[in-house]
Amino acid sequence: MNHIGKSERATQDRVVRFFQETLGYTYLGNWENEERKIPIEENLLFNFLTQTQGYPKHVANKAISKLVNAASNLANGLYEANKAVHSMLRYGIPIAEETGKLKETVHFINWKNYANNDFGVAEEVTVVGRHTKRPDVVLYINGIALGVLELKRSKVGIEEGITQNLDNQSNEFIPNFFTTMQLVMAGNDTQGLRYGTIQTSAKYYLKWKEESTKEFDYILDKHILQMCNKERLLELVYDFIIFDKGVKKLCRPNQYFGIKAAQTNVLTKQGGILWHTQGSGKSLTMIWLTKWVQENIKDSRVLIITDREELDSQIEGLFLGVDEPIYRTKSGKDLIATLNEKRQRLICSLVHKFGRTSEEGDFDSYIDELKASIGADFKAKGNIFVFVDECHRTQSGKLHEAMKTILPEALFIGFTGTPLLKKDKQKSIEIFGPYIGEPYKFDEAVEDGVVLDLLYEAREVEQFITDQQSIDDWFEAETKGLTDIAKVELKKRWGTLQKVLGSKSRLEKIVFDIVKDFKVKPRLANGNGNAMLVSGSVYQACKYYELFQNAGFKECAIITSYQPHIADIKGENTGEGTLTEKALKYEVYQKMLNGKTTEDFEAEAKATFIKEPNKMKLLIVVDKLLTGFDAPSATYLYIDKKMQDHGLFQALCRVNRVHTVDKDYGYIIDYKDLFNSIEDSINDYTSAAFDNYDSDDVSGLLKDRFDVGKERLETALEAIRALCEPAFPKTEPGYIRYFCGNTEVKDDLQKTEELRVTLYKSTSSLIRAFANLANEMIKAGYSQEEANKIKSEVDFYSDLRDTIKQASGDGLNFKLYEPGMRQLMDMYVDAKSSKKISDFENQTLVDLIINVSEPNEEYGNKKKSKEAVAETIENNVRKVIIEESQTNPKYYEKMSLLLDELIKQRKEEAISYQEYLMKVKDLATKITQPAQTSTYPDNIDSPAKRALFDNLEENEVLALALDNVIQTQAQDGFREHPLKKKKLKIAIRRLLKDDEKAEEIFQIIKAQSEY
Repeated sequence: MNHIGKSERATQDRVVRFFQETLGYTYLGNWENEERKIPIEENLLFNFLTQTQGYPKHVANKAISKLVNAASNLANGLYEANKAVHSMLRYGIPIAEETGKLKETVHFINWKNYANNDFGVAEEVTVVGRHTKRPDVVLYINGIALGVLELKRSKVGIEEGITQNLDNQSNEFIPNFFTTMQLVMAGNDTQGLRYGTIQTSAKYYLKWKEESTKEFDYILDKHILQMCNKERLLELVYDFIIFDKGVKKLCRPNQYFGIKAAQTNVLTKQGGILWHTQGSGKSLTMIWLTKWVQENIKDSRVLIITDREELDSQIEGLFLGVDEPIYRTKSGKDLIATLNEKRQRLICSLVHKFGRTSEEGDFDSYIDELKASIGADFKAKGNIFVFVDECHRTQSGKLHEAMKTILPEALFIGFTGTPLLKKDKQKSIEIFGPYIGEPYKFDEAVEDGVVLDLLYEAREVEQFITDQQSIDDWFEAETKGLTDIAKVELKKRWGTLQKVLGSKSRLEKIVFDIVKDFKVKPRLANGNGNAMLVSGSVYQACKYYELFQNAGFKECAIITSYQPHIADIKGENTGEGTLTEKALKYEVYQKMLNGKTTEDFEAEAKATFIKEPNKMKLLIVVDKLLTGFDAPSATYLYIDKKMQDHGLFQALCRVNRVHTVDKDYGYIIDYKDLFNSIEDSINDYTSAAFDNYDSDDVSGLLKDRFDVGKERLETALEAIRALCEPAFPKTEPGYIRYFCGNTEVKDDLQKTEELRVTLYKSTSSLIRAFANLANEMIKAGYSQEEANKIKSEVDFYSDLRDTIKQASGDGLNFKLYEPGMRQLMDMYVDAKSSKKISDFENQTLVDLIINVSEPNEEYGNKKKSKEAVAETIENNVRKVIIEESQTNPKYYEKMSLLLDELIKQRKEEAISYQEYLMKVKDLATKITQPAQTSTYPDNIDSPAKRALFDNLEENEVLALALDNVIQTQAQDGFREHPLKKKKLKIAIRRLLKDDEKAEEIFQIIKAQSEY
């Protein structure tokens, strides 16, 4: 017996047993035939509250009523309802036993002792909404649905289960069932489990990652054991869920294990450093740890230290966004006063007072202010925990030392998203303590799909003197009357300006380069992605902005620390008609701001950049936004500034965020050759600018874009060539037979389905790989002849894919595999494509055949083209026969024989092509509209009755009698429910008096939608 690709039902049966036998859940039943509207089993919850928790019955009833009301209230949407319910589950509901008496908090879940809860599992839970749905597996705790799991068979992707979950939560289906849901999961035996929570979009569904000493036949079982064992499930729901400004979030595995390790450090009073790479959710890790400390450590207070204005503001916004009140101190003096009293439990403080103008911060002034503010009676109140954000900074040691003096009993934990410098690593570990848990490095986050890989490309814009004599003449004329010393100083200044600012010609070339990228690079051209340009100075940023505006590229903005002020232009008028550096910055900013304040303009520009990338395509920055700015749309980072170490690492990670499915990588375009790649012609991009890191800590950070692109393209070509190699002959009919089968063999379409799916996926991979290099094949190392050949191959496989999709009648939705690829092909491939035989989408079978025209001469060999058209039609007709045959085997067997005869006549050329088309059209009508084309008795007036009539030797009386038996005795769910099935079979056997015939007819009855 073949167990490969076993049914979803087999997986579900095993999973439900696993929950019972391995995890100790109680089986609540198959609820397919019991309709529900809410996710709360009130009788189970009542029994738990009264019998296990010991609450009086009337108190339990009041609490249940409040919970049910909250779970049923979708007036403000699913998010708000779920948030309200989660709060009730986590904190309980205060209920007064009698009017005037003190309220008692009723807890629906025993969070302290997980074993004192009733864990249950139900399957096929029928839920009534606008349209009824039936989730596969639902997990209940004390009668409250906290988890839902959609299962798929091994060869069907988890993505379908995720889509089902998302559909179920929409207003069209059963959002009412998700108001209590905490864990929303999808899984199959080959890919395992993916998890999210309510309204988690498909791209953010996560995979659990944890070592196990136990071996499992199926990875799905391993994931279920690790996530849904009783203790872990309650812990995830209680400690690792957050409602963040309209988005409910669950922890990633790295966050969970990092926080668990940090909890141990907190309990044992040991400091340390938590290193989770940029983009892996470090800020949420800090929030979850803070909440745990406040709830589990007596008299605890948490102080979060940052050294950038935008980070301090971001920390405040993060905590306020998750409904955690935080006090943001205004100065060192304010911090001391706040620590000296217990009023504020959660505090954030900026290390220095000059966040907008200082790169590293004025630590010394800040420390001096702290010390000067300490009174004789100062002693920080409470159990203080200090979290230092971005603890890798050079000055963190000095700050730590000063803070230790002020807070000698505090526990310090450092957070960083970048590796520690070799020169600072040992010192940092001495200051804070060792790493907490395992560092979560960049390459691991890429492997887990948490962030994207980065592709690196150095671009050289050479500067050279075009006319040295003219420069010398100009210099002499302009410097008449100056002393020799003054001339030397002016020449030095001129040389520095050339070096620092670059010539206008160089900036123009870079602007042209970037504008061209926005026309030809896939994500930039289609508006899904945008870019950042890192400039060397505010003045240079303004020059860039002017050049972009002059080039007609209007969707850009400057965001720097510069604040235009009227004082900037006082004394700047030289009378020469040209603007000084200060005057130019002021003028450019005034035009750009157009009456808005800098703060308002920047906030608006950042929001548009994130939410509407096509309307804000490029942000020009100097220092701002290079840390802590998360814009998933950002795909390209152009660097025209000398950078290294932490600043560079953090800047690179601005473009590594996961976005839409067509964002495969973040792209780094380096105009400063920071990694000496041009000079040294090497591919080890962990050298040069990252020399000060240990190589292991930055392993795999950057990859050469052309090397990776070429490797992907050649791998894709090899894969699709190997797939198509067995086809013979290499003609259109030959390929159709290879991918669709012989039209005279009924089940060939089903047998070749997997082969076709592989073709579609392989073609999409090839097109995507080619699109990324299409305009730069020569740069990637191909000759012009090789590039042309590959382009022709991509054309060929693209057309072959389209032809096979039409010939097979698949009509499948492959958008998940190839978003935007047709647009890319239109962009890059201008060769004439083969003419399509016919557009088969959105047509009925009969329409399809009626509209098939005579193949055009230019399409190629006319005889072969007619054969291809005919085989396409036959495949579509055969596919319908196969799909419908179980509903009426006798009728569709006749249709199949008619098709076989028609194919034979065509191949033997016994009939003309036009006569063939007429006959196949008539056959298609019989197949799709049997009632109109066959003579049935008047009482045989439905598809089900016709099926019974045809398969009972056209006995009208017997067919009508059996229809009456089914209508009166078949119960809902008779197809799966053993007792209901048995009862109906007995009734059928009693009427037909033939066991074998009764079994045959029962299978036909099962296939009828009207029973």
